[in-house]
Amino acid sequence: MSETPEFPAGAGPHEPPGSREMAARAAALDAADPLAAVRDRFVLDAAPDHASGDAAVYLDGNSLGALPRTVAGRVADVIAREWGELRIRSWTESGWWTAPERVGDKIAPLIGAAPGQVVVGDSTSVNLFKAVVGGVRMAGKGCTEILVDATTFPTDGYIARSAARMTGLAVRPVEPARIADEVTERTALALVNHVDYRTGRLNDLPGITHALHSAGALAVWDLCHSAGALPVGLDAHHVDLAVGCTYKYLNGGPGAPAFLYLRESLQERFESPLPGWNSHADPFAMDPAYAPAEGIARGRVGTPDILSLLALEAALEVWDGVSVDAVRTKSLALTDFFLECVGVHVPPDRARSVTPYDHRQRGSQVSLECRGAGEVMDELIRRGVVGDFRRPDVLRFGFTPLYTSFADAERAARVLGEVLGALPEVGTGAAGTGG
Repeated sequence: MSETPEFPAGAGPHEPPGSREMAARAAALDAADPLAAVRDRFVLDAAPDHASGDAAVYLDGNSLGALPRTVAGRVADVIAREWGELRIRSWTESGWWTAPERVGDKIAPLIGAAPGQVVVGDSTSVNLFKAVVGGVRMAGKGCTEILVDATTFPTDGYIARSAARMTGLAVRPVEPARIADEVTERTALALVNHVDYRTGRLNDLPGITHALHSAGALAVWDLCHSAGALPVGLDAHHVDLAVGCTYKYLNGGPGAPAFLYLRESLQERFESPLPGWNSHADPFAMDPAYAPAEGIARGRVGTPDILSLLALEAALEVWDGVSVDAVRTKSLALTDFFLECVGVHVPPDRARSVTPYDHRQRGSQVSLECRGAGEVMDELIRRGVVGDFRRPDVLRFGFTPLYTSFADAERAARVLGEVLGALPEVGTGAAGTGG
């Protein structure tokens, strides 16, 4: 590994050809953006202290979404009034008890689900465990394997292997594009990421789900990098189970509770591997024998995390009057424009996109491969362009259309060009955090 390189503070000696043209195009695109006003619903940097003096560009919403303005006041009220004054009465008078399903119904239209099929609570990992074990228990007799997306976020693989050990099945990693060819009558289910966390590649949810069903297997989807960024269509494509976090494109805050989707027609058959008192048909009977609640409530486990759950509920207000289709249109326009700006600003052969250019295969992030990605991202952040990186050499830029502007995209590419242009050769850096 080479020593940490020195990064000159300014740009190169000459303005890159096309810089003014790209900045002008960004301004025109922002002026015509129908979602531009939604940006004001978030708390974003005005003028932080960094090398350029400009406002920071936040392109890490694929790890942690920005703070919606409605959240602070709502959380303050929950603490001071609902907890501080009403106390235990808030479980009924303030609606705490029904919050997991109520907030689930707010998320449902963002992932293409009808009401009564989404419950919010626990972490993504816990919900993955519930979905995989519960799915195996619903699978047909004679099933011997679970297919797992071979490019998955590591937690999904850990959970799948643990579930397989518990249920006596084997885990078989398969590239998402090969699942339709690899599924057999022995497959209980497949656990697949809708969007690859590292590359931003969008996997074929309709096609893979159909292929699994044709073989008699269930489809379990991880929506962590797609919920709130693009249309998912869970009901339309007959997905069986799905999970997702809410702190990325849904902007629920650090550690915000995750969600579990369970198709209505499967709910009666769903047997949770974590039968907590909160999912009992009569929770306050304190019956030593477990009887699951009706409907999506059987996806609950223990006492809900009220503070974070109600912060998420407030955060979801930013979606008022916003359609997921409009978000997807802007997402593709933003990522197209960013890739074009990279082509203008970044010296040839210094970085290449590992995110597909094809709209049908792209989520809402752009991942660029370059040498010394860790130090490069550190320098970008120092100059006010906040993304993240994944070992060994991938820069990730997440585009949240609710608050990311085209000017943000142009500036990020321009600063990246300055950083890479100043460095003929760099070493490797330390890993980032988050999914």
